[in-house]
Amino acid sequence: MSQKQFVTQIADINDNFTQWYTDVVLKTELVDYGPVKGTMVIRPYGYAIWENIQKDMDRRFKEAGSKNAYFPLLIPMSFFTKEAEHVEGFAPEVAVVTHAGGAKLEEPLAIRPTSETVIGTMYAKWIQSYRDLPVIMNQWCNVMRWEKTTRPFLRTSEFLWQEGHTVHASEEEAMEETIKMLNVYKSFMEETLAIPVFTGRKTEKEKFAGAVATFGLEAMMLDGKSLQVGTSHYLGQNFSKAFDIKFLDKDSALKHGYTTSWGTSTRMIGGIIMAHGDARGLVLPPMVAPIQAIIVPVAAHKGGVIEKCKELETELVKAGIRAETDVRDMSPGWKFNEWEMKGVPIRIELGPRDIENNQAMVMRRDTLEKTAVSLDGFADYIVELTKTVQKDLLEKSRQRRDAKIVEADSLEGILQGVEDKKFVKAGWCGCRECEDKVKEVGQATARVMCDEEGVPERCAICGKKATHKVIFARAY
Repeated sequence: MSQKQFVTQIADINDNFTQWYTDVVLKTELVDYGPVKGTMVIRPYGYAIWENIQKDMDRRFKEAGSKNAYFPLLIPMSFFTKEAEHVEGFAPEVAVVTHAGGAKLEEPLAIRPTSETVIGTMYAKWIQSYRDLPVIMNQWCNVMRWEKTTRPFLRTSEFLWQEGHTVHASEEEAMEETIKMLNVYKSFMEETLAIPVFTGRKTEKEKFAGAVATFGLEAMMLDGKSLQVGTSHYLGQNFSKAFDIKFLDKDSALKHGYTTSWGTSTRMIGGIIMAHGDARGLVLPPMVAPIQAIIVPVAAHKGGVIEKCKELETELVKAGIRAETDVRDMSPGWKFNEWEMKGVPIRIELGPRDIENNQAMVMRRDTLEKTAVSLDGFADYIVELTKTVQKDLLEKSRQRRDAKIVEADSLEGILQGVEDKKFVKAGWCGCRECEDKVKEVGQATARVMCDEEGVPERCAICGKKATHKVIFARAY
């Protein structure tokens, strides 16, 4: 099958980005649609990406002082009524169990949309004294939110995520935790996913239901839209008062704790696809790629070729590279096209002539550059090449993003910027009416505030004094 024929299996990335995305996630066997509307089956290739994400993030969380735990999937509905803003924010998305064991339940049970309520209930039991603080726990689990419009990884009724939940003795400590975890996420996104992100506080309209303040991470996708890839919330005492999380302080006074929560999800895989992909399909950062180097035998029927490929594979695996040899009974050209579409960072071609010349042909998926590389010190070369590809992907993404950022001092400027598929930085007075107007007229939202860059004098929407500098963009 020719490259041209193979690529026709996925839509043109420039003509129909949405269809390209759907085609890629299905054709590369990352996911399939589940039997219940809005659900997805994460297939082994897609789940391997999630496992690599989990492994790296889990290490970072533990280095930041978090310990893993697990809390129940089913939550009494009465828990959600204790924090009014929280229940109002999640009510439309909650799936409820009313019957079990052939009988109607005395109290309906919510299928976990998020765990502040059940974790808050348990923390109230466990925390007695200031000596018990801080409590910093994380859980890896699934959640369910009954979404009306779904797309694999980006928005599904059930998805995988991690959620951290902490309790602190003071507002200062809780806010410090909120920002610390925001920065842990930022480092992960950039170092591991090779996706540059903007971080900042969300507006009141965009914050998490029940939070005092929400801080988000926003990444630009290839089509100029923003993807929220993670959030960190300062919850103040809203949940500790609702769930009676109290502790006896050093001054012998009984006080409510200050809580935070922070989370990311399988949505990050959608971000990888839409931040790095190209017309041929996936382009995976080596840090999370299930296979970092695929070895394709050329003239595999000739003596010694498969054996030499397997020898190389062993050498690479010993050096810490996730390497495999494709020994399927298919033509090398077909294999080249498939592994390109599946985004494997490095392809290694080895045939009889290469063996004679003590070399292998090495191709980078990100640039499609092919190089003849000596088999002497080959593993060391590939190890360094994965580092180079990882670094170059981040730099390429950063340059692409920065070229699509504009400043605006009028509503027309904001609208033109988002229409041109760009991120628009503009002054904002802080009023909901101006924020809503951008959404109504331009289908764009305030993603995060970036006041540290300096606040413009005037609001770009109404002309009044600006109190914040905001990034406006269309978003997933």
